Amino acid sequence: MATIREAREALKLYFGYEQFRPMQEQIIESVLQGQDVVVLMPTGGGKSVCYQVPAVVQPGICVVISPLIALMKDQVEALLVNGIPAAYLNSSQNSEQQYQIENQCLEGKLKLLYVSPEKLLSSGFMSFLNRIKVSLFAVDEAHCISAWGHDFRPEYTQLKALKSQFPSIPVIALTATADRLTQKDIQEQLHMHSPNVFVASFDRPNINLTVKPGKDRFNRITDFLARRQGQPGIIYCLSRKATESLADKLKRSGYNATFYHAGMTANQRSKAQEDFLKDDVMIVCATVAFGMGIDKSNVRWVIHYNLPKNIEGYYQEIGRAGRDGAKSDALLFYSYADVMNMRGMLQENQNEAQTELQLVKLERMQQFAEAAACRRRILLQYFGETMQKDCGNCDICRNPPTRFDGTLIAQKALSAIARTQERVNMGLLVDVLRGARNAQVLQAGFDKVKTYGAGRDVSTLDWNRYLHQMLNEGLIEMAYDQGYTLKLTEQSKQVLFENRKVQLVKFEETRQEEPAVKVRPKRELIKDALFEKLRALRKSIADENGVPPYVVFTDTTLQEMAAEKPTNKIAMLAISGVGAQKFERYGDTFITEIIDFINDEQSKGNKMKGATHLATYELLQKGLSVEEIAQLRSLNPVTIFSHLATLYEQGYDISLTRYVTKTEYKAIAKAIAKLGAEAKLKDLFEELDEQYEYYKIRLSVSVYKKEYA
Repeated sequence: MATIREAREALKLYFGYEQFRPMQEQIIESVLQGQDVVVLMPTGGGKSVCYQVPAVVQPGICVVISPLIALMKDQVEALLVNGIPAAYLNSSQNSEQQYQIENQCLEGKLKLLYVSPEKLLSSGFMSFLNRIKVSLFAVDEAHCISAWGHDFRPEYTQLKALKSQFPSIPVIALTATADRLTQKDIQEQLHMHSPNVFVASFDRPNINLTVKPGKDRFNRITDFLARRQGQPGIIYCLSRKATESLADKLKRSGYNATFYHAGMTANQRSKAQEDFLKDDVMIVCATVAFGMGIDKSNVRWVIHYNLPKNIEGYYQEIGRAGRDGAKSDALLFYSYADVMNMRGMLQENQNEAQTELQLVKLERMQQFAEAAACRRRILLQYFGETMQKDCGNCDICRNPPTRFDGTLIAQKALSAIARTQERVNMGLLVDVLRGARNAQVLQAGFDKVKTYGAGRDVSTLDWNRYLHQMLNEGLIEMAYDQGYTLKLTEQSKQVLFENRKVQLVKFEETRQEEPAVKVRPKRELIKDALFEKLRALRKSIADENGVPPYVVFTDTTLQEMAAEKPTNKIAMLAISGVGAQKFERYGDTFITEIIDFINDEQSKGNKMKGATHLATYELLQKGLSVEEIAQLRSLNPVTIFSHLATLYEQGYDISLTRYVTKTEYKAIAKAIAKLGAEAKLKDLFEELDEQYEYYKIRLSVSVYKKEYA
């Protein structure tokens, strides 16, 4: 059985990362032990690594069930660039191409094979899988299997055949959007055996959330885009016609935009997507058809031109921004007319139960748009996650509303829910609180409960708003599978029995302002200049190899390169996202670009953070002493010693024994071992009874770090 140590080594070798993100290691360990696993992790949280790493270290092939051809192609391209043999089988290939890939599987040459649900369940394919060694089944976008989910696909329900055909092979189901009911349904639909369930935090703190009124949308969009020149983004629209007209208006205003919707031909959709993935087009105006196939890590913003039909879809769509962890924006336009249009569209559905469910979910989306409390807390609460404080990165947090003590109001509502034995939906609860004498109240005997009429002094509209806030705050939950009845939570019990206070707000439209744009210092502009040079180089390499730029390196990797300026192999491999395979392909080219940039800037007299130690290195190579370098560069010798320490840590060929003897290092190392390599120099200095100079301690720390890394 493969070990977690082998998994860590594979992570660095193939993906260029020193350590797993939160939860990834535990998930991978469960998979390696042959257990079924359910993974709920936000878009950009690293779900694919949870099955790609086990696939690499285990014998056999991991079969990945994926809903979209574009997503398969994208992921396979990225895996191949990382040196991992992978392929996909789908309707875009002819029989000869499929035959060749099947032969590769039979010969054991692939580690991952991507297929659609239709292909998996097609005639003869199950027999083919019996002829190869399958290590793992990965069901991506697993929420599609649940009728309670937001993107239900009937073909997914047949995936239960996996467990009946291959009972001993583990299944990992992955999704970014599933409430508790959908999570449970995924397990049941796939017939999973006592699966380990991992729910990562849904928090994406790098995404700034903003809601603006729906009036004057185009001018608001162009104002927004003016601040984000050269940043790729997506604008989601409700109709196909809107995508085309908006893209046309943007092009006429000088923006590089295209459109995408299901009414286009396959070739037209493919071209629009390829142009966006390769950064040939910066803006795509799209319907939600432009969805799960987008694995582009450097999308910097997402705009919703219209209100989405549910929170799951909204969350998934904004998650396409900032997958690399860098700062990104999500802007939603909201108008009541959008709500009415969406209601009309949903009511055309012939399935009455599904229509009712989708209308309730639309109402929750409307509540989010109208919210007067931290938007991130509302999103997280919807997915069952409690956030203890406001996020500070949404429009409500930037313009907080006035709150009041709503404890009594909350207690009345919660008490009424309890006394009606949690059998009322929101409308019926308001009727009970306001003392209505309609048939539904009287037949259930709710006019006899103690809290009947306890809220006559509050209008129906305000009760609805307060209850919405309580839902958003997690004080109550809605059971979709039980007639949308309201249920008490642990938090509501604290309000009823433990004197917990509740703050409520009256809904008012707050000022919608973006943070002021600050003027950045010159050194930041220089860093950005290098980033832009590296980005241009990445685009050139990507075009030459026929892959999207982010497949070469992500924006965050380029940003780290721009900040750290690695100029040798060891320093470049220390950059997050640079693995051995990518270094062999691109490392020297990027190092050359960085060195050329440093030389150009130094010739202009620009001082750069992160490059000054390289100037010291050049002088050291010429045979100058520390004192001579300090005098020549008008720097303190202590600063030069700091440069030497940095150079040594980055793998440059320099010796420190001429500055610190073996005897001195041995004594200093004892203090470092006691206090830790991250201890302050002052603390180490005092621990050593002030016997050794600071620069000797600094150099010793560098040696110690490399010895015990």
